[in-house]
Amino acid sequence: MRHTDVQDPCSKYMGEHVLISVAWPYANGPLHLGHVAGCYLPPDIQARFERACGNKVLMVSGSDEHGTPITISAEEEGVDPQAIVDRFHAINSQALQDLGVNFGAEDGTHGNPEEGGGLFNRTTHPGHISRVQKHIQLLYDADMLVVQASDQYYEKWEEGGRFLPDRYVKGTCPSCQNEEARGDQCDQCGSTYEPSELVNPSSALHPEREISVLETEHLFYRLDMFQEVLKDWFDEVSKDWKPNVRAVTSQWLEQKLRPRAISRDLDWGIDLPLEDARWSKKCVYVWFEAVQGYLTCSQIWAEQVGEPDAWRRWWVIEDEETKPRHLYFLGKDNIPFHSIIWPAILMGLNQAKAGDDNPSIPRRGDLALPHNIPAMEYLMLDGGQFSKSRKHAIWLPSFLEHHDPDQLRYYLTIQMPEQSDADFTWKEFVERVNHELISTYGNLVHRVLSLCQRIVDEDNKQISIAHFNDQVRFSDATAAVQERAEAATLHLRHSEFKKALKEIMAICQFGNQHLQSNAPWTALKPQEGVDRSGPLAALAWALRLVRSLAIWTRPFMPFQAERLWRMLGEDGGIYDVDWHTAAELNTLPEPSNQISPLFQRLDLDEILEREKEIAGEDSVRRDEEQDAEVDNVEDGSIEFETFAKVEMIVGKVKTVDIHPKADRLYVVSIDDGSEQGRTVCAGLRDHYDVSELVGRNVVVVANLAPRKLRGIESEGMLLAADGGEGTVSLLTLDKDVPPGSLVR
Repeated sequence: MRHTDVQDPCSKYMGEHVLISVAWPYANGPLHLGHVAGCYLPPDIQARFERACGNKVLMVSGSDEHGTPITISAEEEGVDPQAIVDRFHAINSQALQDLGVNFGAEDGTHGNPEEGGGLFNRTTHPGHISRVQKHIQLLYDADMLVVQASDQYYEKWEEGGRFLPDRYVKGTCPSCQNEEARGDQCDQCGSTYEPSELVNPSSALHPEREISVLETEHLFYRLDMFQEVLKDWFDEVSKDWKPNVRAVTSQWLEQKLRPRAISRDLDWGIDLPLEDARWSKKCVYVWFEAVQGYLTCSQIWAEQVGEPDAWRRWWVIEDEETKPRHLYFLGKDNIPFHSIIWPAILMGLNQAKAGDDNPSIPRRGDLALPHNIPAMEYLMLDGGQFSKSRKHAIWLPSFLEHHDPDQLRYYLTIQMPEQSDADFTWKEFVERVNHELISTYGNLVHRVLSLCQRIVDEDNKQISIAHFNDQVRFSDATAAVQERAEAATLHLRHSEFKKALKEIMAICQFGNQHLQSNAPWTALKPQEGVDRSGPLAALAWALRLVRSLAIWTRPFMPFQAERLWRMLGEDGGIYDVDWHTAAELNTLPEPSNQISPLFQRLDLDEILEREKEIAGEDSVRRDEEQDAEVDNVEDGSIEFETFAKVEMIVGKVKTVDIHPKADRLYVVSIDDGSEQGRTVCAGLRDHYDVSELVGRNVVVVANLAPRKLRGIESEGMLLAADGGEGTVSLLTLDKDVPPGSLVR
């Protein structure tokens, strides 16, 4: 697409009302990087993109301050639950703000009724509590809540006893046999179950105490009433959902829905609003309460901005063609609560309000259901899941004390667990920041701005790059950039953040190649008989590109984008610039003379030493071991005898599968001339599609000791050339050679 005919593929969606709903973190501890990658960075990127596109965004979330994680933490510390939630709500709110996760308008306020904004609320807020109670009464009066007896674990001691809901019990998961499963859900496999289904149960806090199963009465929500209408809705809207979200939702629907308890035997939580005395010592089950926070938070926001009905613009369907678009961001363990249970609650509220006999897909005047649920997989730490309870984590507040938030945002985006689990290591964090972010993007920006300052006339006086601006000369380069920008825009529209950022980084790489090819540094000073218009026009084009990159990178790295905007000398805030105009590349800024590097390089040794003091030896052992492999080489040279020990053979790729636990790895089956063949784990997912690999003759290092990579044994290594800055090419053969042939 030529720059003279720019037509952004998403421009037709401008002016939409977009609700961005963010999973509510338990206020029982600080947020860790797993939370950030899975739940809190993705919606902020999406919100910034949508606002830049001219959409009216309302972003809501808050601290989940009820439920057993809170009371368990309180019991362990010997304090009141309120003290726990007050402490961690403040800590996590500040950490998200420091990371740049913006629950509000771009000017830092909660926003306005017309354009949107946002709110990070609390489930202890009186407005949330009263609305949840109102909803329960409405559903109860409409016969959607029924009383059922259920078996629950009961803990006994000499002075008395108590019921043990969900996390107060631990044992073996009935599905995957994880021995650290909690009473209602297994973190390892994601299965949910009734507490009585847990194998080898014991009290989580007092394993020495006797527990037994007793019958207790609870209120149950009639999920079974919504089986068919949920299936119809799912079939209608889910074609663009992620495969894992579709699979989990389909599984729940295939197993047939059944009533689910909405009350628990706890005294910390929202009181049931029913008058019957039997409910006086029970509270609302947190799963049923917290999801309602998306609606209640929107309503509380509307009250705070002075127009109590403003929330309706983001919730009520007024016109089928222009209904609000709802996006829900969460981790994969929360999928069924957002794809099954929350839609069923919304359908129930719509039905109860209308007085209908049967549920239906929402129509005009009803509350809208989710449009998409871009749930993330897990970010792992050294191959294990981040966990508050096990204290296996890198905590966000601590991280931000020492590191640039934009560097973290970049790394977590480029590593984002969108389709499969990803792994955090300090070594890779440093490498990606230094070799990708700084060497590619930061280098381009600094080269362009510094070169613009060095252009002089015959009298050696600085002159403006504007004298050499030529918008036509590099139209082909503009078209190439526009193609990448269009792809990035479409990826962002579909919440594919990693792919979008890779397209933008590819644009940065293209910009560096453009500079290298045109060598504007050769024309900074006038030379007799030399026409410098071409090289300096190339520099002017690069400056226009840098301005566009400030706009395109802002959803991902907002702090550097605003710093760059000021260095470019642009008037007004960058958030006022329309996303769709960036691809035109027709605005030439007048850069400030005050320029500085966007990012500081990182030192791995320094980081690992500091982390030892913060988190202990174990948390950095893997990074040190990986780094030692490089450090043991003194001058880079090896003896011939050492090289001769390396056995390289020809292999033919038979099959390629995606590694189930690694975001960048393929599991490649190789015909190596032997009867059994071999399996190699190869980091090629970022560079090759499966179809490009199958059938290729490749070079395999055959005598490496087998090594497990994220649970799968790799029996060798494929050789490839690293061209730097994201370019990787497999070594292949120009003639057909039998598998197993030696490479000499």
